[in-house]
Amino acid sequence: MKKPAEKTQQEKTEIEQLSQAELVELVLGLQKIIKELEEKLAIATEKSRTNSKTSSQPPSLDLIQKSEKAKEQTEEEQKKKPGGQPGHQGKTRKGFGRVDRYCISQPEICQWCGSRELSEAISHRTQQVACLVDKPIEVVEYQTRSCKCLECGGVVRGALPDGIVPGQDLNINLQALLVWLGNYGHLSYEKQQELVWELGGISIGTGTLQKTNQRVAQTVEPAINDLWEWATHRPNVHVDETPWCVMGVKEWLWTASGEGFCLFHAADTRGRIELETMLGTEFAGVLSSDDFSVYNGCQVSAQQKCLAHLLRHFKRVFKLPGKNNNATVATVFIELINEAFRQHRLWREGGDLSTYCQWATEFKARLNQSLQTWLGQVGYAAGLLLKSLRDKADQWWYFLDDPSVPPDNNLAERSLRLAVTKRKVCGGSRSMERFGQTADLLSVIQTCRFQARSAMTFFREAISAHSCDLPMPSLIPLLQT
Repeated sequence: MKKPAEKTQQEKTEIEQLSQAELVELVLGLQKIIKELEEKLAIATEKSRTNSKTSSQPPSLDLIQKSEKAKEQTEEEQKKKPGGQPGHQGKTRKGFGRVDRYCISQPEICQWCGSRELSEAISHRTQQVACLVDKPIEVVEYQTRSCKCLECGGVVRGALPDGIVPGQDLNINLQALLVWLGNYGHLSYEKQQELVWELGGISIGTGTLQKTNQRVAQTVEPAINDLWEWATHRPNVHVDETPWCVMGVKEWLWTASGEGFCLFHAADTRGRIELETMLGTEFAGVLSSDDFSVYNGCQVSAQQKCLAHLLRHFKRVFKLPGKNNNATVATVFIELINEAFRQHRLWREGGDLSTYCQWATEFKARLNQSLQTWLGQVGYAAGLLLKSLRDKADQWWYFLDDPSVPPDNNLAERSLRLAVTKRKVCGGSRSMERFGQTADLLSVIQTCRFQARSAMTFFREAISAHSCDLPMPSLIPLLQT
């Protein structure tokens, strides 16, 4: 085996024997390789600098980039004590609002002299305590007896009490709890089994948990369908999507959210066909979304692209190397975007509409002036952003004319967090059918959250209505007009 020094000398000798044309070809080839490596290095460097402020990744991933050394605190930070600060409104609980039972403790013997001759109570002290009862889950055997009518001879059978479904070994309350734990509490099947054992000393199988989720999902399906029909007529809907694994294949979970509702749609594509499946081929409202290409050219009355995404794009441009005015342009448009967010927040907190419209008119003029000034004088990445702002101005800045539409897509992104956490716990679905059932259950939970309703109560009412042929509870919000 040749030593490294001998191998290097041999390569040097071979290069010296090359003709001028061969040397030129070798240099050009090396230049091409160097250019490709520089591009890959730039991409890798940019990714290493990416955080929640310059991309769509969650803030939880910023922990990897944090230093292991404690940051030196300023003098003002050192003076700040932990806990509630001066002027903070306290949240001390004054009881629980109800008392289920009373437990009175009466002394029987004097601790001073040992006498048992005690008077009637001369004072008392109270303390309300929330307690976990001894048997939160009890096993009840219901016996429905049959009797013969002494008048007509007919045989009648006793009815099961409310909350008990014939043929099911879990009552409605426990089914609702398990569905809530799996889809909102994010407990795996194994942990749900452990919890049921801890609370009731009973064991339930994985198949029972799967069947329970399947049964409840089928129960709430009519309410979900009614909500989808209602949502297609809303004036503003926020949409977004996230990957979902089904049997090792990447599928897509879509969300359509708005005031008082949140719906999830299980799909096998990220294409526009899914958007049309959710909202129809012609949506009459304003569609709020990110700047993903699938939303371009949708048949809607208007669009509002997420300005928070645009802000992150310009923050990334600010950090790009080179002397292409990137930092200057990024600073200008970051200030404009922050101003837009600030003015919209002031209007939302009770500002005057005429003042907002006056500001919007002046803001548009400054925005157009900035675009005319910097177009053609920036690098490639910044140029793409400026062209998008010019060509899709009605989609980036729709909220300037209609402040009732938010300038961002935070509602849809917040809606997806529930599903993303669920995906990280369960790892995906075993079939498209189960994927769809999970989407329906998540829709119920997130919609109830948006309406400040109890998801468990809705599940109980839905199961009861389904088993007793009663009207199904509705998820359609009662909005004030």
